[in-house]
Amino acid sequence: MERRPTPASDPAQTPAVSRGARTAVVTVDERGVVTGWSDGARLMLGYPPAEILGRSAVELLAEPDGDSWREAAAGPRWSGTAALRHRDGHRLDHDVLVHRRPTSERPGGIEWLVVSAVTGLPPGSGHELGEWAFHESPCVAAVFDEGLRLVRASAGMQRALSLAEGTIRGLRLTDIAPYEGSAEAEAGMRRILDGGAPQDVHLRLDPADPARDWHARIVPLTDPGGRVRAVTVTAHSDPSEQLVRQRMLLLSDAGTRIGTTSDVQRTARELAEVAVPGFADVCAVDLLDTPPRSAELVTRRAGRDGTPEPGDLTLRRAAVRSVPDAPPPPHPTGDVLRCPPWSPSGRCLADGRGSVYTGDDESVVRWAREDPPAADWIRASGAHSLMAVPLTAAGATFGVALFGRHRRPEPFDEDDLWVAEQLAARAATSIHGTARIERQHTTTMTLQRSLLPHTLPEQSALDIATRYLPSVSQAGVGGDWFDVIPLSGTRVALVVGDVVGHGIRAAATMGRVRTAVRTLADVDLPPDELLSHLDDLVVHLSAEETGADDAEETAGGVGTTCLYGVYDPVTRRFDVARAGHPPPAVVTEGTVHFLDVPAGPPLGLGGLPFESFETELPEGSLIALYTNGLLEPRDHDIDDALGKMFAALARPARSLDTVCDRVLTSMLTHRPDDDIALLVGRTRALHADRVATWELPFDLAAVAEARKQATDQLIAWRLEDAAFITELIVSELVTNAFRYGRPPVRLRLIHDTHALTCEVFDSSSTAPHMRRAHTYDEGGRGLLLVGQLSRRWGTRHASTGKTVWAEQFLSAD
Repeated sequence: MERRPTPASDPAQTPAVSRGARTAVVTVDERGVVTGWSDGARLMLGYPPAEILGRSAVELLAEPDGDSWREAAAGPRWSGTAALRHRDGHRLDHDVLVHRRPTSERPGGIEWLVVSAVTGLPPGSGHELGEWAFHESPCVAAVFDEGLRLVRASAGMQRALSLAEGTIRGLRLTDIAPYEGSAEAEAGMRRILDGGAPQDVHLRLDPADPARDWHARIVPLTDPGGRVRAVTVTAHSDPSEQLVRQRMLLLSDAGTRIGTTSDVQRTARELAEVAVPGFADVCAVDLLDTPPRSAELVTRRAGRDGTPEPGDLTLRRAAVRSVPDAPPPPHPTGDVLRCPPWSPSGRCLADGRGSVYTGDDESVVRWAREDPPAADWIRASGAHSLMAVPLTAAGATFGVALFGRHRRPEPFDEDDLWVAEQLAARAATSIHGTARIERQHTTTMTLQRSLLPHTLPEQSALDIATRYLPSVSQAGVGGDWFDVIPLSGTRVALVVGDVVGHGIRAAATMGRVRTAVRTLADVDLPPDELLSHLDDLVVHLSAEETGADDAEETAGGVGTTCLYGVYDPVTRRFDVARAGHPPPAVVTEGTVHFLDVPAGPPLGLGGLPFESFETELPEGSLIALYTNGLLEPRDHDIDDALGKMFAALARPARSLDTVCDRVLTSMLTHRPDDDIALLVGRTRALHADRVATWELPFDLAAVAEARKQATDQLIAWRLEDAAFITELIVSELVTNAFRYGRPPVRLRLIHDTHALTCEVFDSSSTAPHMRRAHTYDEGGRGLLLVGQLSRRWGTRHASTGKTVWAEQFLSAD
């Protein structure tokens, strides 16, 4: 007798029931507005996403006043036949599944997920494949085909899901149970269909029992030829094991969710959010304004005979959270609370340990009697079990956490108390660390602000705007800094640097490095030479700190980056060098580019050379100096960051403050993880009518002619009031050049907005110095006279020769 092959043994006859199957997925927010629209929904109802998103979901219903939709909105999940209206107006009756779930967009908000199989799975589809595989599936089981769509569910599975097979046939597991574990299970199914081994996962199946965890095993189902044709999912639940697992998962969750920031209030909220609803039905966190040591609390609360002393502690409610639809707990966030010594909170703080109370415990009854809002809440909620746990870390008590149950029937037990103590300890450790970090952060910020320039110096070479944003990372404030240093001859030095490390030592090192830069700038060194001297200083700082305890904070500035540039408004030249720092960005005639400044090594490595780069900038050019924190945002890469910065700099703006704000707002979506210093300058130019230069014959007789030329120029500039002092200064500087210098000798006068500068150049490298003249000396008083008559004076050296200069203050024009 010939045997006919079963559907499983004949691959050609194995039904491919999911071919062409699609799922319509729609999300609706709590206002009834459509917020999500899948391609399957478009195929079913004809609306493209752009046309339906943001509209009321009622417009999709053929019977908007039906009772079924009110029922769907009221419960955690609903399934049934829905009367829908197509875009062209005709009616469609479809089986749909509606889930109510929290929205990820807004804490405490809800949304509805509506799913329905669109095509490809008529009733009875996959029956042969399901019958072939289902006898091998034990207990709670379901069969999914090669498209990961359900073709058969056992009676036990239907009971676990509280859904009939006809409602869910053709849907994927993530559509049937869009809860924790479903996506992981689907990924496991796909791996098995691709030849992988059986998988074990955990699932949430029933929204009516969201805490119940199902241990599921996914197994391949193969035909006689060895080909995987489907997978079966079997599941079981062990209540005692489930309870242990829930507690361990809760503590694991607390480890990642409590203490994510240095905000104390946020930490209190995180504790309440972890506890409710997974552990308790209500949680309140009350903090002491000034955390005392635990021993101080015990002494304050107990006399010599051990009896409590009168007096209350004052607590402030930092966070409160309860399950949905529960009566609101008394005393919202921010309320100041009186904590009697006999109350659960007072006993908890005095004893330094947690306790479990029943609803009719004497202290709870008295607490409810003397605090009417608490009594009303206990009665209204039906709270039957309470727990108070202190928040203690490093010998200091910060407050108390209260937990209550009224919806869950089981009371708190000793194991629950242990879990609550672990949660409270996690929060207390974070608060303790936060307090220490805040003190250090405040000290560091105070030091850093005292070291950064409070106001920008008066100068006419550049319009300047700056911004400084400290980081929000737990590492603390870094050592970024900027500076603007007026130099001789109306030139200005621009400096930006970043000291390695964070915290108070980095800020102190920044102060030392910044002071060194200012000192070296006063000597008027070229940028490359200045960085070489600065490199030597950082090497010495590092050597001084060798052997310190904190390795992370002992670099002494090694690895510090710095950019130093000098702009001359007379020549419009910008001379710049950098030590491991990002190059400056320059905007000329609407075009943004980086200056090709040789990178140079970071400071502190010792012995490596630095190179300067010099360029001429048109008047009105924009120079942007910054630290690397600007180019390291969280949500985009370096190319993205550079593109945003270039676009912000290129856009015309009325003021440099607008430019700075535009750069920061376009590049940052969060408070920065690293400090950011930004310095933007727009170049000015001193034109030829403000500068006068004369080549002088190398003869003392030319001193008189130099005085006359200077006086005539001052008359032309309408600065006659400055003529007498200028003649004396010119006379002394030119005479010294002739006596102690070498030719050629040049005299230059620069008329700035607020200053008149006299410069005398000669080719000798010997620097003049002020000395004390004795009573009968005929000379030696010239530089002393120059110093008395001018606002400041000095010498700057070039590759050949030197320039002695003196600057007089002028009132504004």
